[in-house]
Amino acid sequence: MFTFPTQKTLVKVFGVSAKSMQCSYDDRGNSVPTILLRMQKQMYSEGGLKAEGIFHITGENSQEAFVRDQLNKGVVPNGIDVHCLSGLMKAWFRELPTGVLDSLTPEQVMQCNTEEDCTNLVKLLPPTEAALLDWAINLMADVAENEQFNKMNAHNVAVVFTPNMTQMADPLTALIHAIKVTNFLKTLILKNLREREESVDNARSLSHSMDFTSCKDEFPPFNFNIEESSCELTDDDCDIKSSTSKRKFSRTSTLGRIEWNVEKLRSPEKN
Repeated sequence: MFTFPTQKTLVKVFGVSAKSMQCSYDDRGNSVPTILLRMQKQMYSEGGLKAEGIFHITGENSQEAFVRDQLNKGVVPNGIDVHCLSGLMKAWFRELPTGVLDSLTPEQVMQCNTEEDCTNLVKLLPPTEAALLDWAINLMADVAENEQFNKMNAHNVAVVFTPNMTQMADPLTALIHAIKVTNFLKTLILKNLREREESVDNARSLSHSMDFTSCKDEFPPFNFNIEESSCELTDDDCDIKSSTSKRKFSRTSTLGRIEWNVEKLRSPEKN
């Protein structure tokens, strides 16, 4: 059970501005209310990302009322249903005095049609709202990444988060605006997922390149045959499959270096 510092224990966490709350940095460098990070961590540890319908299925009202009361006292209780935790995370955004996206005009959102448009629109948000949105998008991407278990793809999770990210007073434009906000969130989620894949691919490519270069640089160039094994360097030489092969390669490599160095010493004599 986690308890916030004493000076914060009497401060309500629902219905208040994020600027008035105790914040911590997430792994992306966003300053986010500590309570959200604690709830996220607990939901993940309880297997929430693989729970079917996470962020869509609501928790029990009786448990949610108890947890809400505890959170407002600065306590994050253990053993809470993951659907209750996810519901309260959405509620936290929904009950903000000003929605995360409310600083954007309906016209700006309506004109957002491409990934580039969405990226540029995010840049117009104030720092606090931009940090909250980035944290939320990363959370939604984590959910969508486990779609095979939780049945929540990028579109589904964007739909359930949309009502919690903006407060539309005009019912005549609310539906159209909600559709555009959903597409906005979905686009950012897919962008996040694509960047994750690209980051992994780049890391693998860099690792393979470094390993290959290391293997090539370890020995001087030579090409000779010994009955036991060949010392001609190829890509496969970087991945010797057995300890026996490694010992053979070590012996023949040593001999190769010796002969190579002897040959260099003889060269001046020939001249």
